[in-house]
Amino acid sequence: MSILEQLTDPRDIKSLSVNELKKLASEVRELILNVVSKNGGHLASSLGVVELTIALLKCFDVKKDKLIWDVGHQGYAYKILTDRKEKFNTLRKFKGVSGFINANESTYDVFTVGHAATSISASLGIKCGLDHLNSNAHVVAVIGDGSISSGLAFEAINNLHQLNKKTIIILNDNEMCISPNVGALSSYFSKIMSGQVYNKFRSDLKVFLKHAPMGGHFLQIAKKIEEGIIGLFTPGILFEQLGLKYIGPINGHDFKELEVALQNAILLNKSVLIHTKTEKGHGYKYALMEPSRFHSIAPFNIQTGKVAKISKKPTYSKIAGRTVLELARQDDSVVSITAAMEEGVGLEEFSKAFPDRFYDVGIAEEHGAVFAAGLAKVAIKPYYFIYSTFLQRAFDEILHDIALQNLPVRILIDRAGLVGEDGATHHGVFDIAYLKLIPNFIMMAPKDGYELEEMIKLSISINCPVAIRYPRGEIDEYKELIRNEIALGRAEVVFKGGSIAIISVGHIFSVAFDLYKIIEKTEGTQTLINIRFIKPLDIETIYDSVCDKDIIVIIEEAAEKGGINEEIALALYERGVKSRILRFAIPDHFIEHGAISELRNLIGLNSKYIYKKIMEYEKIKIRYINS
Repeated sequence: MSILEQLTDPRDIKSLSVNELKKLASEVRELILNVVSKNGGHLASSLGVVELTIALLKCFDVKKDKLIWDVGHQGYAYKILTDRKEKFNTLRKFKGVSGFINANESTYDVFTVGHAATSISASLGIKCGLDHLNSNAHVVAVIGDGSISSGLAFEAINNLHQLNKKTIIILNDNEMCISPNVGALSSYFSKIMSGQVYNKFRSDLKVFLKHAPMGGHFLQIAKKIEEGIIGLFTPGILFEQLGLKYIGPINGHDFKELEVALQNAILLNKSVLIHTKTEKGHGYKYALMEPSRFHSIAPFNIQTGKVAKISKKPTYSKIAGRTVLELARQDDSVVSITAAMEEGVGLEEFSKAFPDRFYDVGIAEEHGAVFAAGLAKVAIKPYYFIYSTFLQRAFDEILHDIALQNLPVRILIDRAGLVGEDGATHHGVFDIAYLKLIPNFIMMAPKDGYELEEMIKLSISINCPVAIRYPRGEIDEYKELIRNEIALGRAEVVFKGGSIAIISVGHIFSVAFDLYKIIEKTEGTQTLINIRFIKPLDIETIYDSVCDKDIIVIIEEAAEKGGINEEIALALYERGVKSRILRFAIPDHFIEHGAISELRNLIGLNSKYIYKKIMEYEKIKIRYINS
């Protein structure tokens, strides 16, 4: 029986020897690899923290102490070693284990997390709360070197120093966010730890110690001297000035070093930062070779590292990146911006073609928005590529620094709508609700790849803030439909006729069109509208097309509360439309993880369910007329 199989409680790890810990790490990695190769998931980051996770469980009592992870995709080993190894094979599956740290899933998951740089703030709040309760529990925050550069992390460290509360911070330094880290702090870490001055100093000091008199006694004294002087070369001097005791850097894959550092941190009576150096993808050669590609990956072949299924169709992200690249070739003032997501948003080609016009601001979404505003202020044409779920973090900057000044920043909102297996922390369902209330904005939603390309090309001539939202995954194509030209602020009437009107918002057109074809089989041609523009809303075209219908169906893959469906329904009501309006959108609760098709079925956002509701209303109407 393997060591992993013998563990029934995370506290069992405390009794294991170093050799047993190494064997356990190997077994955990094997399980992670086997499951992620079948289910997909965040692989490289999880492989990199296996030893660190085991060491934390060995040194702390997680039934009492509070371990808070920053960005939950580092939590696979933690899930396995606490209480989810038996069902880990359901990772990211509908009703299965979440791909992120989720407080609703396990009592061991202290704080739900999916966005970066929250762990220090959360740990400080928890520590203050525990002190109020007179608890002596330790509080540990694990944060990556990409996250530590975020403003939120430094706000928390500043407050930590002010409050003088003991918190243990683990800086997991693997020189990666998703794409390689950028910025002064990351550069400082990597230059210092790999620089000639630092390494020559250590080498020369070791030679000196070997030949010095007084033998082992002098070596021990000199080691203390070495540790102190190294502090001048390492990031320790930075964190010491911020009020933290600095330990490190240490090898994050060495159990002995990890345990000594953690035990020392426990004994100290002040906040500590332990700087661990780890490898993203450690233990699996393909993830080590391509950590960005294996950050979040679809099911793949373990032996070859190749994704099991590769589609020939481009993704919305690729179309967006290539279209802006085309604009950049025609216009020297076009630049692109991303917040640590170069590959995720499709900017690899752009960054290679125009490295001096490509800006990766790191995990700093708020800064990215104001930075874009600054560029626009001097007549540069910025395209800010960002996931919908991360755009939420920059709401104030979008309102105050972009829209208030009416600056022509183009925001390309990737992963809009349900994103599937990443779940509640990553579904991009709120952007319509909070952007459409901001003055000066134009907001578009393409139904397919063609419209996305055309909308991006249109945006370059618009002299105000623009947002274009599009989904994750392969583009939709409707070869049987005419490609009508996109006119600013105008909806597209795809078909007109019948007693039923279907109004579709963006990429959910795939469901709307399926619904249309189901109805058409028995009822003939009906009305189908693709609104294209969320703001300004072309209510006149919509009214003219639906005012005489019996049933109006509005379909939107975004939050129903504050969604465009509410605005359309109200506008039609105010114009005296008496039709029955059926609205289908994301209900007013957070949606779990699972395949997008499963989630749409769960909330009734599919053609069969909507058709059923239409037929139910038709039966009620017929009974009413006959009575």
